[in-house]
Amino acid sequence: MKKLFLAFTIIALVSTTAIIKNTTKNIEDQIFAYKESVRVLKSDLENIQLEYDYLSSAEKLLEYQSLYFDDQLVQKKIEDIKLYNISKDSNKFENYKITKEK
Repeated sequence: MKKLFLAFTIIALVSTTAIIKNTTKNIEDQIFAYKESVRVLKSDLENIQLEYDYLSSAEKLLEYQSLYFDDQLVQKKIEDIKLYNISKDSNKFENYKITKEK
């Protein structure tokens, strides 16, 4: 009887250990997947934040111009911008047109 109880206890402990180990591995896999998702989202956030910081306003662009480009950049009026249209028949300059998207 004593040997049967000891054998049952050992089998129960081994089974419990296997179940706990398997459950822990599944939880660790889920944690890894979540951390990877967070890492990707953080990278996207950094890229979007960088884009926003650099393109958020004309004042910011003018500030960066004075900081990094000194007198290399000049402002242009939108009417002065021309597009060079290349087609099979002809190549010509056209005025830049601003349209509102719906």
